[in-house]
Amino acid sequence: MGPGNTTTRTRRRAVPWALLGLWVALLAFVAPFASKLADVQHDRAVDYLPASADSTQVAKIQDQLPGGETTQMVVVYHRDGGLTVADKTTAADQIGEIASAHTLAAQPEGIPSKDGTTLMYPVASTEPGTDEKARDQLVNDVRDIAKSEDGLSVEVGGEGAFATDASEVYNSLGGPLLYTTAAVVALLLILIYRSPFLWLVPLAVAGLADYLSMGVAYGLNQGFGTSVTGQSSAIMTILVFGAGTDYALLLISRYREELRRIERPYDAMVAALRGCGPAVLASSGTVAAGLFCLLAADLNSIRGMGPLGTVGILCALVAMMTLLPAILVLLGRRVFWPLVPRYGSTPKVRRSLFAAMGSSAGRRPLTVLAGGAVLLGALALGTLNLPGSLKLEDSFTSKPDAVAAMETLSKAYPGFGTQPITVIAPTDRADAALAEAQDTPGVDSATRGRSGDGWTEITVTAASAPQSAGETATIKDLRDRLDGSYVGGASAEQLDLADTNARDRLVVVPLVLVFVLLILIALLRSIVAPLILVAAVAAVWGAALGIGGLVFGPVFGFEGTDPGLGLLSFVFLVALGVDYGIFLMHRMREESLKGTEPVQAALIALRTTGGVIASAGLVLAATFAVLMNMPMVQLVEMGFVIAVGVLLDTFLVRTYLVTSASVALRRKVWWPGALSKEPAAGSRELPEPVTETVGMR
Repeated sequence: MGPGNTTTRTRRRAVPWALLGLWVALLAFVAPFASKLADVQHDRAVDYLPASADSTQVAKIQDQLPGGETTQMVVVYHRDGGLTVADKTTAADQIGEIASAHTLAAQPEGIPSKDGTTLMYPVASTEPGTDEKARDQLVNDVRDIAKSEDGLSVEVGGEGAFATDASEVYNSLGGPLLYTTAAVVALLLILIYRSPFLWLVPLAVAGLADYLSMGVAYGLNQGFGTSVTGQSSAIMTILVFGAGTDYALLLISRYREELRRIERPYDAMVAALRGCGPAVLASSGTVAAGLFCLLAADLNSIRGMGPLGTVGILCALVAMMTLLPAILVLLGRRVFWPLVPRYGSTPKVRRSLFAAMGSSAGRRPLTVLAGGAVLLGALALGTLNLPGSLKLEDSFTSKPDAVAAMETLSKAYPGFGTQPITVIAPTDRADAALAEAQDTPGVDSATRGRSGDGWTEITVTAASAPQSAGETATIKDLRDRLDGSYVGGASAEQLDLADTNARDRLVVVPLVLVFVLLILIALLRSIVAPLILVAAVAAVWGAALGIGGLVFGPVFGFEGTDPGLGLLSFVFLVALGVDYGIFLMHRMREESLKGTEPVQAALIALRTTGGVIASAGLVLAATFAVLMNMPMVQLVEMGFVIAVGVLLDTFLVRTYLVTSASVALRRKVWWPGALSKEPAAGSRELPEPVTETVGMR
């Protein structure tokens, strides 16, 4: 044994321990910051609104007015048979107690319904300002004071109450979301690996990657003002576990292969990283690039999701390419027990599902391709059945107090605006703006409010119900008439969200397609293959949305879809779906470079990567499906569409359509690269024997 061998053995022992030590130090460094991420999470309207919209300007200017931002509530008293004198006395006493306990913008005045069953008191306070915890405390205090008694129903609704109910939902997501995601991933890994120990390693590494991403996200917030919302932090966790586990599956599958061929675990891991590393780097880079394109969005919530999603993907990549290999090498072959890959052993040969799929695609590629395209196109027609934009009261899967209050108001005050519209006008033109607002068709009343910093607040009550066609027309008329003023409020915010999402789709979707296409062209040295992959994931997106249109209303009973569903589902399905295309096409290119005939190269790639792609697709779909257990309709819809899209992509598009297209096009799939050219005369192309292993394959 020479000095060279001694140096090699020392390196084999030192490198994994050094990586483990670096991770311990890194996690110790980020620990104080990761625990603070929840403190900088904000779910105020301004954190979700379009950056340039009227409603955003209203929210910002209100912060600068005396007292700061106003928390608007409506206390609703109702009795089915009609309010009694005692009921009205109780209501007046409770409102008086609220006014004594808190600083209100004005003394609340009761507004009775025409049928005498309901009495509503608009309550507005500047006491919390922009402090969300103080706002939630105020709303909960009002609810504690305004309690039902002796058959009198009392509910607290309005914009402030909605915000509090939504905040409580988002604040409750962290723990359940993390535990449920970890449990789902653990179950799938146990079924995939059939080992009592191996599943723990990638799951633990994914958990540490999630912790690291929280610390990095907090640093971005402090250093660059990146917005952190309940929605974006939830998506970041899903991405870390979903994409991270995908990378782990690919690496461990390749590592298992190399352990049969190479004696020492360290050397086998080096070979595994060299083999699958480029594909993992390219796939993570594609996802990160797609998510980073969200910075071009005008919607605050979507733009803020870009950096957080990118952080999640990159943290998952770093963890799975450094920490996971180090732990696996230190644990050695025994971590695979009872299916330990022995050095020099040969995996059992079996006829796999993916071999059968490949054979069918290889026999009739054009028929399979045409049939799949027709199926996806038919499913995409379901988008015509998607319900309209989601209203505030339909945003929860269970009915909180704020929704119950709005439903009571809509029945007791039909055709009456129970949700104020806020106009912010320059103070020197406030009187003219007030007069113009009062003369606007659809306005029931308009009153002047606070003034400060050159701006004056005007509260407008519409003659139509909140978020109705009539109120929407009134808001648009106010914006057209009040030049130089801003029109906001809860209903205006929903209108701006829908309009801005439509604008963002026109900007972000082409940007994502261009970035993803350029990365694929650079990786595959081809134009045709990347175009096939991009067209495939776009078709999957349309089909998944179509399936959503078929079930959201008829099956789930949802009254609307989130305006951002189309854009976000597109970005995630394109970026994540291309991952599997990269795994498949990279292996196909690898086989072609060995001189394998094009059709055989496509079938070999499917047989050798089909198992790991299927496993990764199941894990990713399951992690997004966790969102369907959350109490917000927009999260349920997003989780459903992305989970269905990933399954379609995994078991239909990758296995059948991409393979069929590659078989049909043969060498042309690599045009204009060198692989697209016919081999020189006299050269031979021999297919390599393919074996299927038990476990991952």
